[in-house]
Amino acid sequence: MASTEYVMPQKETEEQSLTKAMDELEMWRNKVEKAETEKSRLLLEKLSAEETKKQAQNETMKLVEQQKKLEEAFEKMNQAKQDSILQLEKSNQALMQQLQKYEDMLKAKKAEYSSLQQLSKVKADIPETKVTFTGVETEGEDRNYQDIVGVFTITQKPSLHLAGGEALITFEEEKVAENILRLPRCSVAFDNNRMDLSPFKVTLGSSVKFEVHLNVSKRKLRFSNLFPHLPAERMRDHLEIGFSKPSLGGGEVEEVAYNMDTGSGEITFLNTGVAERLALKRKYTLDANQEVFVSVQPSFEYQLKKFQTYCGVSKRTVLLRGIEDVVDEEDLQDHLEIHFQKPSNYGGEVENIKYISRPKSAEAYFSEDTT
Repeated sequence: MASTEYVMPQKETEEQSLTKAMDELEMWRNKVEKAETEKSRLLLEKLSAEETKKQAQNETMKLVEQQKKLEEAFEKMNQAKQDSILQLEKSNQALMQQLQKYEDMLKAKKAEYSSLQQLSKVKADIPETKVTFTGVETEGEDRNYQDIVGVFTITQKPSLHLAGGEALITFEEEKVAENILRLPRCSVAFDNNRMDLSPFKVTLGSSVKFEVHLNVSKRKLRFSNLFPHLPAERMRDHLEIGFSKPSLGGGEVEEVAYNMDTGSGEITFLNTGVAERLALKRKYTLDANQEVFVSVQPSFEYQLKKFQTYCGVSKRTVLLRGIEDVVDEEDLQDHLEIHFQKPSNYGGEVENIKYISRPKSAEAYFSEDTT
């Protein structure tokens, strides 16, 4: 069987190729456009990313700058605090030094006050005095019968503070003390040892002498510890009635003085003897709507007159310093007494001697030299 062949015309084949080429061109054109579009998009994204990066870099720079400023501010603040702490420490140290200075001043003032207080203390033994009855004075002759009058002369004994390692020696004669004081030092032998002592003149602290003029009323009585629980006028009435009772030792009342603020006052009796009698009791019972115990005492006035201060020098006494406790206190005192009794040591008869061992101290009192 014979086959049949078909032959395409040449013209149709070229058209197909052209169409195919056009289609392919269109395809590549579309791809190029897409590529351009993608390129543009990527370029825009790149530009956007660079802008974002730039903004991020700017923000980072700002943050770094801000952090730097904050660090500088913190450093300044920290330095200021350190300076403030240092200044406070210096101020505190200055205040502590000032406080120590004031404490030392206070301690010195207290010591001075204690010394002055010791100097101002007065101890006096008032001797008994014999009196002679000379007669009776009537009230009309002299109104001074209402007071008991006394004049007392008070003399403070001069004193000297004796520290440990010091001794006081009083000789019977002044010339012996003068001879000892001329020596630059006193060499005292103790067994195989020698002790060099320094002699000093005794200069006493200030002393006082004065008179106390005392007037004790024979008709007036002071009372205290009576605080008001009634009006003032009623309290005075109860006082007058209470102190008028003979059964309690009272008597006729002339005048009542009462201070409601202090709870104290004064009763003036018409006659003498009542105030003296009640003052001896020290306590008195009153009925002021309730039983009350009040304190009673004499009514007196006093004046200090002829006040004198003076400083004395003991001419027969020598102060020895620099004594070492080589033996006990009593043996050392006996040894010193024996040494200073010998004329070969420029000594003489010893009237009194007192040695104080360390760390003790004592106050030595001197009486008026009547020799």
